Amino acid sequence: VGGGSAMSLSRQVQGTGDSSAVSKCSAAARGYIQDRFLRLLAGRRRRRTPLIHRRGYYVRARAVGHCIQDFLLKAQSHPRTQILSLGAGFDSLYFRLKDVGLLHHTVVYEVDFPDVVCQKAALIKGMKELSALVGDTGGEGSGAIALSGEDYKLLGVDLSELSELERALEEAGLDNEIPTLFIAEVVLTYMENSRSDAVVQWAAQRFPRACFLLYEQVHPEDPFGRVMQQHFLQLNSALLSVAQYPDCEAQRRRFLGKGWTECSVMDMNEFFTYCVPEDEQQRVQALEPFDEYEEWHLKCSHYFVLAASKGMEPPWAPLLPVPLCTGPVGVAGLVPAAVCAGLSGAPGLRRYGHRSVLIKPNVIVTTGGFGEEDGQHCRLRSFHVLSKRAGSWRAARVTERNPDTTGGERLYHTVSRLSDTLALVVGGRTSPSGAGLEMLWLKFRKTCDASDPGDVAVELVNLQPAAEPATLRWRHSTTEVTFKGEQYLFVFGGRSALEPVLGDWYFLHTRDLSNTVIAVEGAVPESRHSHSACGWEGGVLIAGGLGAAEQPLGSVFLLRKLERGFQWQPVETHPPLIPRYSHTAHVHEGKLLLVGGVWFQASSVPGITVIDLMTGLCLDYVIDVEHLEWPLMLHNHSSVLLPNEKELLVIGGGGNCFSFGTHLNPEPVSLSLNSILPSH
Repeated sequence: VGGGSAMSLSRQVQGTGDSSAVSKCSAAARGYIQDRFLRLLAGRRRRRTPLIHRRGYYVRARAVGHCIQDFLLKAQSHPRTQILSLGAGFDSLYFRLKDVGLLHHTVVYEVDFPDVVCQKAALIKGMKELSALVGDTGGEGSGAIALSGEDYKLLGVDLSELSELERALEEAGLDNEIPTLFIAEVVLTYMENSRSDAVVQWAAQRFPRACFLLYEQVHPEDPFGRVMQQHFLQLNSALLSVAQYPDCEAQRRRFLGKGWTECSVMDMNEFFTYCVPEDEQQRVQALEPFDEYEEWHLKCSHYFVLAASKGMEPPWAPLLPVPLCTGPVGVAGLVPAAVCAGLSGAPGLRRYGHRSVLIKPNVIVTTGGFGEEDGQHCRLRSFHVLSKRAGSWRAARVTERNPDTTGGERLYHTVSRLSDTLALVVGGRTSPSGAGLEMLWLKFRKTCDASDPGDVAVELVNLQPAAEPATLRWRHSTTEVTFKGEQYLFVFGGRSALEPVLGDWYFLHTRDLSNTVIAVEGAVPESRHSHSACGWEGGVLIAGGLGAAEQPLGSVFLLRKLERGFQWQPVETHPPLIPRYSHTAHVHEGKLLLVGGVWFQASSVPGITVIDLMTGLCLDYVIDVEHLEWPLMLHNHSSVLLPNEKELLVIGGGGNCFSFGTHLNPEPVSLSLNSILPSH
C-alpha cells in the first residue's frame, strides 16, 4: 500500500476501532460486560441500542475472553508465556488481566498504527489508575516502542509491513520459543489477502508453540452479508478477506494450509448456544427490553471466532465441538422472484413487523409496522390497500376515519379477516418495554380497493375482563377455527412485556369476542413466538417459532378438531424441518408452505419449504433473485397467497441490520409457485 493511501486507509480502519470502543464502553455501563477500564480508554461516552450492546459487543467480548482465559489456564504450567494483540486499538485487555492477577508470568504486546499507539500511550501515562498497573516504563519510548513496562509493551507498526513488525517485536523482547497467543479482532479482514495470509503463516512458522484467535465476518453474498459489505464500503474500509474466505470452513482450511495443526471455528450463534452457560444467557437476556431477535441472529451468523494452534501441550481447544445441523437433503427446485408490476415505488410499503390480509379477491390491506412514511422512519399509522385490476396491482394509502385512536401504530400484531368489510387487529406493541395494545375493529367500505380506498373506521373493542390477556401480547398468532357451527379466533403464543415467551391460548368467539373455554387434549407444544399459524380442516397448523431459550424451533403441530373439542398432535416431517422463525405460512391443497424466516443454517437463507401434510415429506426450494437489483430479506415480512395465479405476494420485510443501517425491501415481490403447486 502506498504511503498516502495507506494513511487514509489507516484512518478509516481506526474510525471503526473508535466506534467499537465507544460501543464496548456503553455495553459495560449497562452491565453486559465487567470492565472498569473501558471508560478510561474510550474517551467519548455514548449510549448505544440494546441490539448493539447485547448482540454486537457482549457476544464478541465473551468469545474473545473465553478463549484468552482458556489459553492462560492451559499455559500456566509454563514458566513464561506471551500474548500478542494485533490491531489492539484502545482495548483494555492488559488492564483487565493484570487487575485480576492473571499475568503472573505473561507479557502482553499490543500493536497498532503509530498514531493510535501514541494516543493510547499518552492516555495511560496521564491516568494514575492505568499507569499504576503498568508500573515503571523507563521514560520515553524509542522507535516503534511507544510504551514499555515489565509485562506490557505498546508498539506502533503497520501490520501489513511484516518485516517492520518482526523487527519491532524483536526489539521489544518478544520470544519466539515460548507459548504465544496471537489475537486479531476484525483486523486481518481490512488487509490485502496476500498480506493477511502472510501474517497467519509467519505466526505458524516462527513460533513452534502458538495459538491464534481470530474474530471477523463471513457470508458476504447472502442478503444480510450484502448490506454488511455495503456498510463497510461506505466507511472506506472494505472487507477484503470475505471474498476469498466466505465461510467458516474456508477459514479453517486457510489456517490448516498455512502451518497450523489444529483449528476449530464457530459462528456466534453457535458460540452463544454452546459456550455460554444457560444462567449467563438468561442474565444477559434480562438486562434490557429487547425485541430484535432477527437482527441479533443474522448478525451472529455473519461473525465467527476461530481458534488455531500448533505445538501446544496440553492441547488448546477452547471451542467445543458443535452438533451438526440437520441440513436440507437437497434443493427441490427454484422459485422465481420478480418485482411486482404496478407496485414499484408505491409509498408506504417499505416496512417490517406489519401484517397484510386478503379481505376479498384481489384486495389486500396492510397495517402497522415500522418503515418509511413521508421521508421519515417511524411506526406507521396509515393503512395501505393493494388491489389488482386487469392483471396489474395498484396501491393506495388509506386514512383513519377517527384519528384519535392510535390504530395502525403497532408492530407484530395480527389481523384477521371476518368479512369483506370487517377485520380484527389483535395485540402488537409500540415499544418492547410497553404492555400489549388493545384490540381494534377495522371497518372498510364495500367498494374498498386501490382506486377507491375511501377510509377505514377504527374502533376500540370493549373486551370482557376474561378475554383481556389474549390481547396483551405480540409476535403471536390468531387463526379462525370452527367448533359446533360457531366461529372462533384461536390466539396462541407470542410474548409480552412480562414474559419473553408465551405458550397459552384463547378461543375468542367472533360474535362478541368473549373468551370461551373449549377442551384441548394432547401434549402441549413448547412455548414460542414468531411462529406461523394456518387454518386447516377446521383446526390450526403451528410451525416453527422462537422458543424459551431464544432458540429456533423445528416442530410442527396440528390443533385437530374433535367432537368434544380439540387435540394437539405433532406433525412428523422427513427430513426434519430446519428450525426457523419470523417466517410466514400458507396452506394449499394439503401442502403447508413456509416462506422465508431466520434459521441458524448459515450456509444458506430460507426460501420456501413445502411440507406434504399427508406424507410429512419436507422439500426446500431456493428463491431465484436473479431479476432483483437489491437484497431480498425474507423476515419480518408479510405474504399473501393467490392460489388462482399460483403466486405469492411478499410485502415489506427486512429490519435494522445491527449498526449497518436499516434495510427494508423497497417494493413488493411476486414469487411464482408453478414449480410447487401442481396443475390440475
